[in-house]
Amino acid sequence: MMQKSMIMAGAAMLVILAGCEKAEAPAPADTATTDVPVETMPAGTAAADAAATDPATAPHRFASWAGKWVGVEGMYVTITPGAPGKYNLDMQWGTDPGASFEGTDSEHGIKFTRGGEQLSLRRGNGDETGLKYLAGKEECLIVKDGEGYCRD
Repeated sequence: MMQKSMIMAGAAMLVILAGCEKAEAPAPADTATTDVPVETMPAGTAAADAAATDPATAPHRFASWAGKWVGVEGMYVTITPGAPGKYNLDMQWGTDPGASFEGTDSEHGIKFTRGGEQLSLRRGNGDETGLKYLAGKEECLIVKDGEGYCRD
């Protein structure tokens, strides 16, 4: 019975201790860091302005996709992060002159509208593109059958 009481007391102490947090020392006043979320910072605050205007620090679900992806016969897509959750897609997808589109984060990729058609860049491999020249490549983005872009 004594052993059971000791186990229960020990478990209770662990629960109590788990709820305690170590207080952090405040940051010196001359640093740019702050505990205030960027969304609640007043405009004109250096940290708020930097987070709002610097695409590198803005939240992007597919930030790792930034850069140039190459397709076949001169096709490519260059992805540049923009405002939070937005991307600039510079594309050459066929024999017509290329164009730029605004893309947005979606559940499985970057969605965009091209020629009135809702499309999406999604992760895949060269075999999934349906293009023999991309077969065997591992890191690719697919728009639709016959249109894909890969990194070497």
